[in-house]
Amino acid sequence: MKLSFTGASDPGLIRSNNQDFYYIDPKGRFFIVADGMGGHAGGEEASRIAAEEIKSFLLANWDSEKSSQYLLEEALGKANQAILQDQEKNPERADMGTTIVVVTFRNGETPWRAHVGDSRLYRFREQILEQMTQDHTWVARAIQFGDITPDEARMHPFRHVLSQCLGREDLQEFDVKPLEVQSGDRLLLCSDGLTEELMDEKIASFLTETPTLDKAAVNLIQAAKDQGGHDNITVILVSLEDKSVVQAQTIESH
Repeated sequence: MKLSFTGASDPGLIRSNNQDFYYIDPKGRFFIVADGMGGHAGGEEASRIAAEEIKSFLLANWDSEKSSQYLLEEALGKANQAILQDQEKNPERADMGTTIVVVTFRNGETPWRAHVGDSRLYRFREQILEQMTQDHTWVARAIQFGDITPDEARMHPFRHVLSQCLGREDLQEFDVKPLEVQSGDRLLLCSDGLTEELMDEKIASFLTETPTLDKAAVNLIQAAKDQGGHDNITVILVSLEDKSVVQAQTIESH
């Protein structure tokens, strides 16, 4: 499958540092966005540790016979443990953690995605933007149970409260699933600095009006800044450009 891709990150207009971290494999095999938290040094370190740990594990095991689902679960588990170990060595970073979203395109197999927290993966198909991940937040769960509406969630005082993130002893199982894609799709991986400022409809309009990936990424970040830029903003865009269709198939973990 032929892929085109780009990525960009910006500290926004309020924060002096950027606690987001992203990585794009030069061969287009996998993509990572992490959004750190826990103070100036802690957030930057947590997102960096997570991305580097996942990157190293995927590269070391890419050609193994282990399933992609297994690789992602192991990679996120190792990232979580690496952050916990750093917390133990550096008590000043004891509260640090990070969200994560990862997409893999491995050996012509079904793409897979994994995430923890509220960094998101979207699929843009035929001018329709669909969120492929479910936020691990208090408000997302409240919406699921009908306690609040999506519009109420955007202004709710608990909207930033995560129910899960990397860097916690009590982290529950990771959200790892296959991803159905086809020719013409675009994937958007982003931190919540984008989605806090722009509604999905606005994001979709930029993707519709801007065919060039680099320009679309720049425009999305600038639009988030124009709306206030209250947080760090990170965007990865991936375009699928051949005629094949890859159907999602669930694979059991080893």
